[in-house]
Amino acid sequence: MTEGRSNKMFCYQCEETAGGTGCTARGVCGKTPEVSALQDLLLYCLMGVAQVALEADRVGIREGQIGRFTVKAAFSTLTNVNFDLHRFIELIQQTVVLRQQFRKKVENLSQEVNIPAGPANFTPASTLSGLIKQAKQVGLNSYPGDDPDILSLKHAVLFGIKGVAAYADHAQILGVEDDDVYDFVFRGLAAIQQDDLGLNDWVALALECGKTAFRAMELLDEANTKTYGHPVPARVPLGFRKGKAILISGHDLKDLEALLKQTQGTGINIYTHGEMISTHGYPELKRYPHFYGQYGTAWQKQTREFADFPGPILMTTNCLQRPQKSYQDNLFTSGLAGWPDIPHIADRNFKPLIDRARELPGFEQDHDGGEVVVGFARNAVLDISADIVEQVKNGNIRHFFLVGGCDGAKPGRDYYTRFVEQIPPDCAVLTLACGKYRFFNMAMGEINGIPRLLDVGQCNDAYSAVRIAQQLSSALNVEINELPLSIILSWYEQKAVCVLLALLYLGVRDIRVGPSLPAFISPNVLEVLRDNFNIMPIKTPEKDIQEILK
Repeated sequence: MTEGRSNKMFCYQCEETAGGTGCTARGVCGKTPEVSALQDLLLYCLMGVAQVALEADRVGIREGQIGRFTVKAAFSTLTNVNFDLHRFIELIQQTVVLRQQFRKKVENLSQEVNIPAGPANFTPASTLSGLIKQAKQVGLNSYPGDDPDILSLKHAVLFGIKGVAAYADHAQILGVEDDDVYDFVFRGLAAIQQDDLGLNDWVALALECGKTAFRAMELLDEANTKTYGHPVPARVPLGFRKGKAILISGHDLKDLEALLKQTQGTGINIYTHGEMISTHGYPELKRYPHFYGQYGTAWQKQTREFADFPGPILMTTNCLQRPQKSYQDNLFTSGLAGWPDIPHIADRNFKPLIDRARELPGFEQDHDGGEVVVGFARNAVLDISADIVEQVKNGNIRHFFLVGGCDGAKPGRDYYTRFVEQIPPDCAVLTLACGKYRFFNMAMGEINGIPRLLDVGQCNDAYSAVRIAQQLSSALNVEINELPLSIILSWYEQKAVCVLLALLYLGVRDIRVGPSLPAFISPNVLEVLRDNFNIMPIKTPEKDIQEILK
């Protein structure tokens, strides 16, 4: 254990971690030391569930609810999902009850149960202070093993599992799941408590996490497209129209659908914010006439934008920023999202939100703020793939840049805006996730009818981007790494970690990562990544574009 850290908060799972090394007083994201401690303790309890699940599988017992609960609980610890102390206490208690019920079934079936000591036998304290005291013994730097490179890979796998859990949870909410995903989550979580795996074992586990991430993304793509149809190119207004209004931010499509259904005929218009803009491309969502457009053109500037919105705001999972008093009274959360003292709607009955919208003034007049086009997911790009291939073969499109990933408040993130601004006119950009808000409304024009800026979707649509690359690879009869395609990845949280691991599992090379490299990657592990995949940090837009196109 690192000296001195056992009595302090320690978290370095996101790109903006304090000093580039770790948050020790309070999370840059707004997470308190108490919430951080309970998240660590919840993960420890989930490792105990995983140990029992592995033994259950050995004796022939499977229960789908165990996997569903595990990914949901793990997802709750991902950056900017939940900051509500009391809900973590409830999750810890639920985890231990579920573990014990499951363990009893296993022990009743077999007389030779072999479950390791440790998290599978953990009993949580009955008080908050007791839980926090317990948590200090089971945090990130308590995991067995003294090798810093193995610890680095344990953390990489853990954070990758959090990303996998996010995709798997979104998918299972829409009824799509795969036991293979849950099985890896169990193996990965249980392995963290082992001390008998070597460096090569952990490299293999990291790549298996990437394989599982790709499968989880595929499941989510299937869930979204089966439920709401394949996205199609759609023009999204950036202004607003007169009338009452509700703003929805985050990633949860089912929450959006429920809100649209419940506001039909009420005269309330629904606006998206952040990555929800991509939902305007889904046929089953865009058919609602009161589903109007996108409010605000930034992601991390949402404090100002939320304060200006004349209606209530629904924050769904994985979108939270520290609430400001200027709009806190108009804020609601749903799904896993949570802040202390903010009303939480757990059952998708949005009547309190709708009632608040009726009380607030809404927009007094129409405003034309321009528009952007979304909906270039894999099927939409496949429809024009013959034209794209022809333009590439004729030399009209020289290169594609996949510029995507997370956004954040760090000053260095203006790199991505400047990068896209300087891309030559014979090159095109694929983009997805909230990182696109650095440039998504740029007027980049077309190349012989093909838009130079193609919005693939949310971070949840990373599978679509990979499939597009695979389709182009097949059409041009070259390997993916031989395509005129470069990946410029901006990362912030753990979904980006699992996407990166998925790309490495697929053998993708030459990925540029920024604004900085993950703090949890040790120098030796970074050297392995460089040697095997040529992962590199971003430099300047000018240097990177020059090196790519030389």
